[in-house]
Amino acid sequence: MAVVSRVLQAGQQHAEQVSGVLQEAANWLRDRDMPMWRADELSEPRIAADVNAGLFFMAECDREVAGVMKFQLEDPLFWPDVPKSESAFVHRLAVRRKFAGSGVSSALLRWAVERASSLGRHYVRLDCEASRTRLRAFYEGFGFRHHSNSQVGPYFVARYQLIVSESRLVSGGRRC
Repeated sequence: MAVVSRVLQAGQQHAEQVSGVLQEAANWLRDRDMPMWRADELSEPRIAADVNAGLFFMAECDREVAGVMKFQLEDPLFWPDVPKSESAFVHRLAVRRKFAGSGVSSALLRWAVERASSLGRHYVRLDCEASRTRLRAFYEGFGFRHHSNSQVGPYFVARYQLIVSESRLVSGGRRC
């Protein structure tokens, strides 16, 4: 097993890799009758636009992209009711199947909390489909607390937050 060696910001040259990780995760979930994202949300141009805007970060294991996430400093769509500049937001967290269960998701979330802290943000916030009990349990196990539920377009989501100063980060690498 390898260790998450680094989390780096995806650049324009990584758009295809980021899209590939997201598509792999979406296909795996769809094959299990648990569709996560609509096809238009993962289109290459849309992902490339977000990558080019500096919103995607990648976890590497042995110089291979193991997982990705979108890290934002604003989220008016899912969190319009929170004060600006107090939070960082995580979306589209996905791990390649070959790295599933190896701590890549936790490594990305730890990075997000550390980054939020370095930017003076007090919260890391995220959301997920409210009916996804296993995903919710994972976030809760990491330390996120349920904030509220919300209907956002076609999605009924559970919104979670983690107070950065209360996070219990563990230093060191994570196994892939």
